[in-house]
Amino acid sequence: MNMSVKFPEDSKSKHLSAEQIAELGQKIDAIRREIMDSIGEQDAKYIYKIRDFVRYSEIASRGMLMFGGWIPPVWLAGTGLLGLSKIVENMELGHNVMHGQFDWLNDPTLNGANYDWDTMATGDDWKYTHNYIHHTYTNIVGKDHDVGYGLIRVSESQKWEPRFLFNIPLTIQLMVFFEWYVGLQNLHLEDAIAYKTKTWKQVWADSEKFRKKALRQVAKDYVFFPLIAGPNAIPVFAGNAVANVIRSLWASAVIFNGHFTEDAETFELDNTENETRAEWYLRQIRGSSNFSGTEWLHILSGNLSHQIEHHLFPDMPANRYAEAAPKIRALCAEYGINYNEASFMKQFGSVWVRLAKCSLPNSWTASVEQSKQKLKTLFHF
Repeated sequence: MNMSVKFPEDSKSKHLSAEQIAELGQKIDAIRREIMDSIGEQDAKYIYKIRDFVRYSEIASRGMLMFGGWIPPVWLAGTGLLGLSKIVENMELGHNVMHGQFDWLNDPTLNGANYDWDTMATGDDWKYTHNYIHHTYTNIVGKDHDVGYGLIRVSESQKWEPRFLFNIPLTIQLMVFFEWYVGLQNLHLEDAIAYKTKTWKQVWADSEKFRKKALRQVAKDYVFFPLIAGPNAIPVFAGNAVANVIRSLWASAVIFNGHFTEDAETFELDNTENETRAEWYLRQIRGSSNFSGTEWLHILSGNLSHQIEHHLFPDMPANRYAEAAPKIRALCAEYGINYNEASFMKQFGSVWVRLAKCSLPNSWTASVEQSKQKLKTLFHF
């Protein structure tokens, strides 16, 4: 079979024949139809509750910072609540609405084409880099810019460069300033900084939409709200800055857990233009990771705790992924496909193991693995 991508040889998933892949695709389609046909009032109530939480938590948190921000416990509570509000708006509201998951409501405020979230990335840029590029070419090295964001090395298929020796510190600062990196992602700054295939004049011209959005965001959080707070300007400024970092740290951790765990596969481009829907489904499963947790953990992650299901059904209301997950897990067991799921902390730990391995050239990593195997044999463990 002439597959659309080259799958890793050391995969935990079994090789499937063309017939098996087609059959798998039909069963996944059936799961999608069953759930999508049942979407209705409960899903509408859910997203309106989420939107109400975002609105009222932002009002409450900004009020606390403006009128009591000089009191340390109030500042901590207000900053924490604002960070929480920004996380839910970013993950469970904005991300999912912009996927068109709630277009069927015919509510202009929850329409994927109109919604623009409270972060540096413009809606249009995000929908291109994420909804189109990432979800079409998921984890294909050289096509999906989310594979390393042009900054870090997360796959042995990426060419090693000396700068990747700093994979770990680069990742840490990527997490701290994540909203800025996502906002700038569509500009491919690495082409100007590292590869010299793009001029800074081109970058400036391409950045017009981002510059306008960033100016609005900076003016809102760091000028307008501190200004109207009067004597509480400094606590408000600091609270807004910390809340934005809280959101960046959380959002990046969730996204890394969904894509960069040790068992999340990356792929080499072959003939993707001939990829069938069933083959695309298989790639989504093998390239994604889930993490388990409480209902609130799922909400705070935008239900990207079910990253496998999100990659299979990006336009399905995310609150229904928990319903799809057991069915997809059972299908994976039936066909011998690794269903990559573990606790949040276990997945997060494996992300850093992968980043550490990818910081070294492949030959070095192979030598380390050989030494580990020899030690295991020598000491019988």
